[in-house]
Amino acid sequence: IPTYKDEQGSSAWDMSQPVQQAIKAIRAAVPNLLVVADVCLCQYTTTGHCGVIDDHEILNDETLPLLCKVAVSQAEAGAHMVAPSDMMDGRVGAIREALDAAGYTNVSIMSYAAKYASAYYGPFRGAVNSSPKFGDRKSYQMDPANRLEAFREIELIKPALSYLDIVRETRDRYELPVAVYNVSGEYAMVKSAAAAGLIDEERLVMETMLSMKRAGAKIIITYHAIDIAKWLQK
Repeated sequence: IPTYKDEQGSSAWDMSQPVQQAIKAIRAAVPNLLVVADVCLCQYTTTGHCGVIDDHEILNDETLPLLCKVAVSQAEAGAHMVAPSDMMDGRVGAIREALDAAGYTNVSIMSYAAKYASAYYGPFRGAVNSSPKFGDRKSYQMDPANRLEAFREIELIKPALSYLDIVRETRDRYELPVAVYNVSGEYAMVKSAAAAGLIDEERLVMETMLSMKRAGAKIIITYHAIDIAKWLQK
C-alpha cells in the first residue's frame, strides 16, 4: 500500500514505494524467481479509478504515459514481466514502446485482456482503499453480461471462477497460453468458510484450481499459492 496518493497516482512509479522496493528485495533474495508486477493506478489515485480524471470522465489517452512510467519503474526495480490491469485502450503497445526505449527489451508484458467490472474485487479494494470515489469502472472494464466482448480482448481472464466458460472457449480459439486470476473475493469466501468450519479448505481449493486448469488455464495466479505449495509438499 503506497504511503501517499494523488490525482495522477504518482506513487505508482515512485522508486521508494513498497512495490518497487519489494521487487528489489525479492530479486536480491531469490534471483531465479520470476517476478511479475501489476501495472495500474487505482491503488495510487485519490479517486480510486485506473486513469486520469477530468470532470468525472476517465481520459484514456492521457493515462497511457502514466502507465508507461509505472511499467518502466517496475522494470528498473527488477521485474521480469509487467501485467497492465487497468484496461485502458492501447496501453500494451504504449508500454512496449516505453520499455524498449528505456532499454528493457527483455521485459515482457502479460496483458489483462479480459477483465470484468466484477463484485469479486471488493476485498482487495477495501484493503488498499481503492474503491471508486464516484461512479464505477464499467466504462473501461468489461460488462459481465457481454460474452462476445471477451474475444475481442483475450489473453488473461480476471476474475476466473465465474468465467470458466470464457476460459474454455478462449483456449479452444487461441494458441496463446491463457492465464487466469483467482481474485480477492473468491479467496476471501473460501477463507471465511474455512474459518467457520464449513468446508475442507485444502480439498476445495485444489478442486477450484483443477477446475481452472480443466477449463484451459495454462497459468493460474492465485492468493492461495503459498498454501498450495505447502500442500503439494506433503
